[in-house]
Amino acid sequence: MININSLVSVVITTYNREKSIGRAVESVLSQTYKNIELIIVDDGSIDGTKETIRPYLLDQRVRYIYEDNKGCADAMNNGIVAAKGKYIAILDSDDFWCDKNKIEKQVDFLEKNTDYVLVGGGAIMTDQKGKEIVSYLLPEDDADIRKEILVNNVFAHVTVLFKKEAWEKVGGYDKNYWMEDWDLLLKMGRVGKLHNIQEIFTSYLGHQRNNPSDFDKNYIRLEQLKLKIKLKKKYRNYYPNYIKAILRCWTEYFYSFLPFRYELWPLSFRIRKLYGRSPFK
Repeated sequence: MININSLVSVVITTYNREKSIGRAVESVLSQTYKNIELIIVDDGSIDGTKETIRPYLLDQRVRYIYEDNKGCADAMNNGIVAAKGKYIAILDSDDFWCDKNKIEKQVDFLEKNTDYVLVGGGAIMTDQKGKEIVSYLLPEDDADIRKEILVNNVFAHVTVLFKKEAWEKVGGYDKNYWMEDWDLLLKMGRVGKLHNIQEIFTSYLGHQRNNPSDFDKNYIRLEQLKLKIKLKKKYRNYYPNYIKAILRCWTEYFYSFLPFRYELWPLSFRIRKLYGRSPFK
């Protein structure tokens, strides 16, 4: 009989990821922490995703939810609503956990530090061929995280584990934001402490760098700028460095017009240092 108080619910959202979702699922089921349930929310896939998932449904810990294409925020919210666990972990279907002890380490931290509501970790970013672009760790302590979280998103979303009761308290993911993960983190910081374990937990695909065609459209650049500024304004009274955060929005906007910006992409790490301590180690 599963003890609900210590159950971890892992939510994987997917859309047309038949080639990668198996690896994501296996990285969850191979965790050393066994008291888990895995909820796969299929956001309207029309490829072979469902057939790829089918064998994993023989494991009683795995549940599959198919819904009409509503977007990532709705899919994550629906998965978490269906979750029975005390803790929630998020994973995208084209990423995977490269540390089999990830959940065990994070549960241990949250159980021992009850004033914390969310814990993340380091990550490896790869291109579509699986080649490493960068691996990094992020600010560890709550105080350091709060100094920077309005300027930089100092969490890799696919590494986080958080308390479901805190998610409920802040109202879940806001589907009105393109940066719904960053918005959730900022909301979480208002109801409890935040932490990053200084270990690499996840390997994830750097979408924007490898799929630049949509971002190259000027109207999308402008819309993203507006949304970023809106996000900073929303939380300006709760976190420091608002001016630095706005300056960074504009710096990124102008940087996006550079003709060789993808070749110069490592420069973005140096640019971050202009607006405070770089989150990358």
